[in-house]
This record gives sequence, C-alpha cells and structure tokens, in this order.
Amino acid sequence: MKVKDFMITDVISVSKENTIKDVMRVLVTNKIGGVPIVDNKGILSGIVSDGDIIRSINPKEGKMYDLISYVFYLKKEELEEEIGMIKDTNIMTIAKCKDIFCVFPEDTMEKVLSIFSKHNFKKIPVIDKERRVVGVISRGDVIRYIQKKIIDKL
Repeated sequence: MKVKDFMITDVISVSKENTIKDVMRVLVTNKIGGVPIVDNKGILSGIVSDGDIIRSINPKEGKMYDLISYVFYLKKEELEEEIGMIKDTNIMTIAKCKDIFCVFPEDTMEKVLSIFSKHNFKKIPVIDKERRVVGVISRGDVIRYIQKKIIDKL
C-alpha cells in the first residue's frame, strides 16, 4: 500500500504570513487539529497543531519576587489578556519548522505507521520532490484505511 492510495489530497493549509488568530479560525471552522504551513508556492514551511496554540496561550503562573526587601507579586495573567497579547502574532513563531516528518506519495503504509507509532503527531504532510504539499495523512485516515481495506477482508 502506498501513501497515494489513502492520503487526503484536498489539503487545508495556512500561509506563513497568517496570525495565530487566523489559524485558530481555520482549525475551528474545519474541525481539524493541525495544518501544514506553506509559502505562496505551496512549499512546506512548517506545521502547527491545536496543541501548539494551546501551549502559546497558557497563562503564566503568578510569582513573588524579593528585590532589596521589597516584595512584589506579579499576578497571574488573565486568559483573555494572554490571548489578546498573542492573537496577532505570526504563526511561524509557534510552528514547528525544523525536522518535520514528511512522506512522499510513493512511500509505503509501513513508513507512515512507523512515524505515527514513534511520534505523537496528528498529521503527516505528504510532499513532492520540490517540497510542495500534495496531501496529508492523519491518524484517523490510517485507521479508516486499515479498517476498510484490511480488517473488513479478514
């Protein structure tokens, strides 16, 4: 089985110029947990998940400081304040941009299973030789394919 046999080719992606707010809208509107980030030629620049966004908006805990006998307490930032501060931040500041695991359309199902079993990824981009995103594979896609093509035949 080849990747091209079960990859999703109608890829939802975002631009590397998008903000965190823009990407959140895409994730919510499409009910997805992550997207590849591409440049204006469709070349993979990064990948971002809902977990990356959640980690970026996590309010910082309050802290106490003792500076020359003065005690200051920096109060816990409110969630709305933290979101307000980062919403217009470029998505590339929180995206994974290096060491992105990708597959090619001619790669095997075994390669995909190996990547998913070793790493906690939700999606794997499928790229061509020029690194343009031509598809995406999610864990759910793999399970559906296995169910439909293998388990149902056993």
